[in-house]
Amino acid sequence: MVIATPLPDSPDGLVPFETSWPVRLADTDSDQRLRLDAVARYLQDIGYEHLEVSDDGDNHRGWVVRRTVFDVLEPLVFGERATLRRWSSALSNRWCNMRVQIVGDRGGRIETEAFLIHFGEDSGLPTRMSEKFMAPMLAHTTEHRLRWKAALTEPMPGPDDDDVHAMHFPLRITDLDWLGHVNNAVHLHAIEEFLAVDPSLMKPPYRVVIEYGKPLMAGEDVLVLGRRDGSALDVWFGVGTGMRAVARVSPLEA
Repeated sequence: MVIATPLPDSPDGLVPFETSWPVRLADTDSDQRLRLDAVARYLQDIGYEHLEVSDDGDNHRGWVVRRTVFDVLEPLVFGERATLRRWSSALSNRWCNMRVQIVGDRGGRIETEAFLIHFGEDSGLPTRMSEKFMAPMLAHTTEHRLRWKAALTEPMPGPDDDDVHAMHFPLRITDLDWLGHVNNAVHLHAIEEFLAVDPSLMKPPYRVVIEYGKPLMAGEDVLVLGRRDGSALDVWFGVGTGMRAVARVSPLEA
């Protein structure tokens, strides 16, 4: 199994990094639900807060997301106080799995795990983390040879294939992050478009998995393809005939 169900809990003796803030208006939909793109931004925000208190965090500011898993057990809503807890569940010396648990004071709960690759800010290449930075993660994990394995392997269909809905996805200058490519949270905007058409996919508990390949860049003509497969939805992000990212929304198995 590439992705555990349920996602691994924090180990005994570990005190996760914790922060909190209210769910704000701009992060919610017309039903006051905390949107998936907002959750993705929450993961970035707590990540950089965590770096500020981590040993050698200043030398580890460059990260790229390879995969994010969102297990929505109960959605958070507008005005709910969200408490976020973050810890590593596995690592190698250039990448790691980071868990973030989001718990609301009104019963909302979202469990997430992201596969993060550390990049050198100057080289732009995957770069070894320092011993000082890895020390706390090594002390509370058992998997220290983490390797990448894709969970979503269904090939991208053609836009004219049966049961495929194609949607052009214009990119904006505000979609770019400081690394010069489209921020990973932006992809969740497209997934939200599909969920708005078929809200039955959001019946909790449900899981969203998104895997990122080659980044989207400003000015590219992005076509998003969605296909319903029974109780699940598959979504592909393509430029020309090349796939850049893939996602799946499905009921969460018990």
